[in-house]
Amino acid sequence: QGQLVESGGGLVQAGDSLTLSCAASGLTFNRYGLAWFRQGPGKERDIVAAIQWEGDYTYYLDSVKGRFTISKDNAENTVYLQMNSLKHEEKDVYYCAERLYGAAESDPFEYNKWGQGTQVTVSS
Repeated sequence: QGQLVESGGGLVQAGDSLTLSCAASGLTFNRYGLAWFRQGPGKERDIVAAIQWEGDYTYYLDSVKGRFTISKDNAENTVYLQMNSLKHEEKDVYYCAERLYGAAESDPFEYNKWGQGTQVTVSS
């Protein structure tokens, strides 16, 4: 079935930028889209951004609009998340996820495959 492997997490100061990558393996013919979620200790896993694999549709959490950009490279089977002006409260584990159909992008239960996560630490 393939895997999703995130990379690019690390330690930055508030106001800095960081780019995350998600390298996917396996076939893509059934893929509707890929997305980024984030989760802190004891909190729900929340959608950050989503992108349609064979199309132009994107979705962003309201709080990241204008600061984060999700993009893809279909040939490389990779999705990216460019994060600008990071805030301290956005210190979370960021996960890449795949869904097979276009419905309820913000619901984690709609996703069939997940990466292991990459830690983003934002210092003040």
